[in-house]
Amino acid sequence: MPSINRLRDTFARHKYKAATFLLLAAASLVCVTLVAARIAYSDTQQYRGLVWNLFLAWIPFALAYLAYMLSWRRWLVFVAVPLFAFLWLVFFPNAPYILTDLQHLGQTDSNVPLWYDVILLVWFSWTGMLLGVVSLNLMQEIIKRHFGRWLGWIFVFVVAGLSSAGVYVGRFIRLNSWDIFQNPTGAAADLFSWLSDPSLRSVGFVGLYTLFFLFVYLTFYAFGHILQEGAGKGG
Repeated sequence: MPSINRLRDTFARHKYKAATFLLLAAASLVCVTLVAARIAYSDTQQYRGLVWNLFLAWIPFALAYLAYMLSWRRWLVFVAVPLFAFLWLVFFPNAPYILTDLQHLGQTDSNVPLWYDVILLVWFSWTGMLLGVVSLNLMQEIIKRHFGRWLGWIFVFVVAGLSSAGVYVGRFIRLNSWDIFQNPTGAAADLFSWLSDPSLRSVGFVGLYTLFFLFVYLTFYAFGHILQEGAGKGG
C-alpha cells in the first residue's frame, strides 16, 4: 500500500508541526470554553471580545503556514508569497495584541472570582503570543531558506519593532488591521499624526514591547535548537 506508506512518511516528517497546530487549536478551544463558562456563570458579556481577538490572531498563523507551503516552489516565492507576506504583516500584530488585554484584569463588577479572570486572560494572552511566535518562525524560515540566515534575523527584528508599533496603534489609537483596507486614507492620516509627533509613552511602549517579544521569541528559538542538539548527540 504505497499511498498509506507515503502518508505515514509525510506525517512522520511533519509530526511536530501537526502537534503544534493541535496544541494551539486545543488552547484556543480552552479559551473559548472559559469565556462561555464565565458568561453563563455571571450572566454578563464581559471578555466576549477576547474570542474575536483570538480569531484575528489565527489569521497571521494561517497566512504564514500557506506562505510556508507555497515557498517550496521557487517561482511562487516571487509571485504569491510576497502577497501572503504583506497580508501576514498587516494582521500579525493581532497575535501579540492580546497580551494588552491583561489591563482589563479586575475591571469588573461581576461575582466572578479574580483568580478565574487571571487564568482566562493568561490563557488568551499566552495562546495569542504562541500563535505569533510560530507564525514568525515560519516566515523566518522562508527568508532564511531563499535569502540567507542574516536576512532572516534582520526580518525578525524588523517585524518585532513594527508589530509592537502595531499593537500600540491598535490599543491606543484604536486602529485595526481592517482599517488599512476599509479606510486607508483615514488610517494613513492617523498614523502620520502619531509618527510626526510621538509621545514618550508611545516610544516607551513600543520599545519595551519589542524587547519583550524578542525575548520570548529568542527563548523559544534557543530552546528548540537545544532539543535538536540533544537529539543529534543522543541518536
